[in-house]
Amino acid sequence: MASAGAFDDITASESSLRRFLHGLPGVDQVGADARAAGLGTRSIKTTAKAFAIDLAIRMVDLTTLEGSDTPGKVSALAAKAVRPDPADASCPQVAAVCVYPDMVAVAKQTLGSSGVKVASVATAFPSGRAAIDIKLADTRDAVEAGADEIDMVIDRGAFLSGRYLQVFEQIVAVREACGEAHLKVIFETGELQTYDNVRRASWLAMLAGGHFIKTSTGKVQPAATLPVTMIMLEAVRDFREQTGQMIGVKPAGGIRTTKDAIKYLVMVNEVAGSDWLDPDWFRFGASTLLNDLLMQRTKMTTGRYSGPDYFTLD
Repeated sequence: MASAGAFDDITASESSLRRFLHGLPGVDQVGADARAAGLGTRSIKTTAKAFAIDLAIRMVDLTTLEGSDTPGKVSALAAKAVRPDPADASCPQVAAVCVYPDMVAVAKQTLGSSGVKVASVATAFPSGRAAIDIKLADTRDAVEAGADEIDMVIDRGAFLSGRYLQVFEQIVAVREACGEAHLKVIFETGELQTYDNVRRASWLAMLAGGHFIKTSTGKVQPAATLPVTMIMLEAVRDFREQTGQMIGVKPAGGIRTTKDAIKYLVMVNEVAGSDWLDPDWFRFGASTLLNDLLMQRTKMTTGRYSGPDYFTLD
């Protein structure tokens, strides 16, 4: 089994990186769409559904990324992350709260020693269009404020222009600026145009040292889709087979219902394997998904739905 270091020759130059990325097997778009659709029709039994709902809650990166965000809003969101259902102490907490860098300290203070992580977007989110020194300063600011995880965006213009080494080197630099914080690399798959590009971006980010690969910012449509996530899951599975290293996957944007979340969990199990059914290796980037998960969980435990206004709106 090769280590990630075995790919050093591949990433040594633009030409060798291009050869490797364009030498990856092409994605059959029709086949990928059909397989993802088939996996999306799988049903699970009641006991498995209860487990899946709690697992999905534990995988949520509860997110607010608006220009109107205030300390009060972020603090309330962080409190909800720790106790999603105030009336039920058995309800698990979410994985992380995802905010802009200037709100990291607020989230960190509210979360305290709860174990819920603080994720911060950085690197000129959501466009990714800034000089590298600005991107690195953005990252360092978030880490110094207490971010446990950094969600960076790649320069899609550079990637689509074939400047793969530039994108690779920026990811490497941001990873270094993260220090001990984990790095999630956002592709903005809705702008990548082809499934082949999604596969190439996945391998590029993994070779550069990203801890997670993430579909979207949530600001561009289409955001996360089942076929795109399936391609990324195939990539992390194949990367582990070749290097022994596990990389996480985070679909983000447009995942709003429990039914949707369960489709993704079935896909994770079928494509990558059960090792990825863990918040350390799979996350949902979401703002509204949690409320539906909580409503469905209440239905399963009490036999009746809570009204949509029972849980705080995010």
